[in-house]
Amino acid sequence: MASVTAPAPRVSLPGILKHRAAAKLALLALAAAILVPLADAQWASGSWPAALTVDLTQPLGKVSDWIIDNRDSHPLFLYGFGYVSNAVVLSVRAVYVVLLAAGWAGVTAVSALVAWRVAGVRLGLGTAAAFLTCGLLGMWIPTMQTLALMVVAVLVSVAVGAVLGLAAGLSDRMDRILRPVLDTMQVLPAFAYLLPVVLIFGIGVPAAVLATVVYAAPPMARLTSLGLRGADKEVLEAVESLGATSRQRLLTARIPLARKELLLGLNQTIMMALSMAVIASVIGAGGLGDRVYQALASVDVGAALAAGIPIVLLAVVLDRVTGAAGDGDSGGRTGLSRRAGWAYALAAAVAVALAGRFAGRLDWPGSWTLNIAEPVNRAVDWMTDHLYSGVPVIGGTADWAGHFTTWVLDPLRDGLQALPWWSVLLIVAALAWVIGTWRTALTAVLAMAAIGVLGVWKPSLDTLSQVLAAVAVTLVLGFATGVAAARSDHFERLLRPVLDVFQTMPQFVYLIPVVALFGVGRAPAVAAAVVYALPAVVRITTQGLRQVDPAALESARSLGASSNQQIRQVQLPLARPALLLALNQGVVLVLAVVIIGGLVGGGALGYDVVFGLAQGDLATGLVAGAAIVCLGLMLDRVTQPTERRAKKGA
Repeated sequence: MASVTAPAPRVSLPGILKHRAAAKLALLALAAAILVPLADAQWASGSWPAALTVDLTQPLGKVSDWIIDNRDSHPLFLYGFGYVSNAVVLSVRAVYVVLLAAGWAGVTAVSALVAWRVAGVRLGLGTAAAFLTCGLLGMWIPTMQTLALMVVAVLVSVAVGAVLGLAAGLSDRMDRILRPVLDTMQVLPAFAYLLPVVLIFGIGVPAAVLATVVYAAPPMARLTSLGLRGADKEVLEAVESLGATSRQRLLTARIPLARKELLLGLNQTIMMALSMAVIASVIGAGGLGDRVYQALASVDVGAALAAGIPIVLLAVVLDRVTGAAGDGDSGGRTGLSRRAGWAYALAAAVAVALAGRFAGRLDWPGSWTLNIAEPVNRAVDWMTDHLYSGVPVIGGTADWAGHFTTWVLDPLRDGLQALPWWSVLLIVAALAWVIGTWRTALTAVLAMAAIGVLGVWKPSLDTLSQVLAAVAVTLVLGFATGVAAARSDHFERLLRPVLDVFQTMPQFVYLIPVVALFGVGRAPAVAAAVVYALPAVVRITTQGLRQVDPAALESARSLGASSNQQIRQVQLPLARPALLLALNQGVVLVLAVVIIGGLVGGGALGYDVVFGLAQGDLATGLVAGAAIVCLGLMLDRVTQPTERRAKKGA
């Protein structure tokens, strides 16, 4: 009788369904078995059905015409956008006038003395050398123009990003609301929103500053939110037990505990703002970006590099000074002696500036310049002649690009485009639901479906293939490099200036050598995207691994764990939020440069965005830009587990 009542025949299926992922996939398969035949009968398989597309050309054309017709008379422009434009122009002009009035000697002295007081003699000397190099390259005036614009843009970006990050970090509801907003701000390619920005503000500084803020504020917001949410719970509970109010807990505990993330957010904002210098020059930003853009238009890599180097130097100086200021390194001096030191430094800087002004040496002397364009162009020509093709055994860079396109990009693109449209939606739904909730899956599916509705299904899958390939290469290189940097202080110090150069060098500058080495096509676009996205992935990975609780590492070591075991079993799991953020930033930055790759034969959505800006075609540019936002939103939902999922650990 006992054998008759045994429940064994009913154990296997529930046992499988105990796994949340398997249960979700089973439910999704059941829904697909019902819906797919209906969809196939109604619209057939293959590419996205034409019956489900919407043509936005006419309404967007009407919007563009209305803006052009009313820009000089409508109250919205006269009293709304007009005041914003005037405030930006006056702020940038005020900073620029102060820089010119100080002269090259005064600016160099003030910058060097501030750096010295903040972090010591070495950084002070490095800062002076950086500004003097800008002058030696013949780029002093363009450097001051860019510095004035970037000071205003970075201050606004930091303020906007900090406010948004504060809201997202303190409220789960605001985090859910702001997340797609930040995704849109950062994923929407600059070329896509340059056209509407120009339509509203016209060509000039206001449009350039706004475009820079839209691109540079999200990292500050994301990292501020991450820092506030990652604050030590025990410390917060201890502060709360002492009777502290919510405001006191924020000011005395949460923000100080999030200092490293805030500094990293400031660093990323500065880097990304400066990386926009060239793109902003397309709409009248002037300065170093305009010099780079004009040089690249004539394929003069040397002149482009001469203008690109000061951008990198500005980024490095601002990075080091702000980082040291945040660390609070005062060289052991406090109180009266510290205030006296600042007073002496300020007096010395003012004395140098006045001396230069009385001597009539405000402008950088024309005879103190070096021409690096010619030797750089010779070096590029040599690289092209000797590395492009014909290299024994390993082949040339053109061969590598051809093999990467043939073996990776073409199969990936053709495979994605050959899938029935409903199968793509199913894959997206499965990936998003397995790592998240049904809301996550619904958002990802709707974002992907919106691409089809916009009528750019095939170009979007082409772009997706390039993004997937670039992200895969970036993550492999970025995680490996980040782990190595986290394990070695010496390696991290050596790597830091290299990352600064790669992250701050304008994308346009290294598009030219990439094309010279790899030719024109999708492979150069992927290579440029990897180079641009890699520094952010390495930095965030290193930061996350270094912030792992030392007690956990000490416990692992006491149990006899090797270095590799500590990394795999302790550091990487505990640094999971930072690694996921690195993945997110990698996707965003790859998307940004893959679009610019449309200029060098990347095609797909990148070409449509650039074409829309060049031709003033609001419909083409914005539709392609909206498709890119949808791609970014979908990839974010597919790769970022929700908080509920992370807590359950399923």
